[in-house]
Amino acid sequence: MSDVEHQPSSGTEAAIIDVEVAFALPDRQQIVVLKVQQGCTAYQAAELSGIAGQFAEIDLSTMKMGVFGKAVKPHDYVMHAGDRVEIYRPLIADPKASRKARADKAQTVKK
Repeated sequence: MSDVEHQPSSGTEAAIIDVEVAFALPDRQQIVVLKVQQGCTAYQAAELSGIAGQFAEIDLSTMKMGVFGKAVKPHDYVMHAGDRVEIYRPLIADPKASRKARADKAQTVKK
């Protein structure tokens, strides 16, 4: 038996929940499953996952994040059981400019 006495739970301890943290490159993806205390933010979950150490591209302080495809403020979003934090890579092209270029090209082909 250890020297530490176990006190009855006061009910103020945070519950432990299961969450996931995901990051993907075109040729590689990683999903880390971890247990965090209830009240953990998306940013904290990403830090605790250790995923930044697996990808040189990840800078948690600047990268955008979302939960199941919906953008969130990583320091403000409180995780819920079963949530998956997704770390988003920066866009290489502006989506609006890309759509416009495709539309212009399609118009040129029709002529």
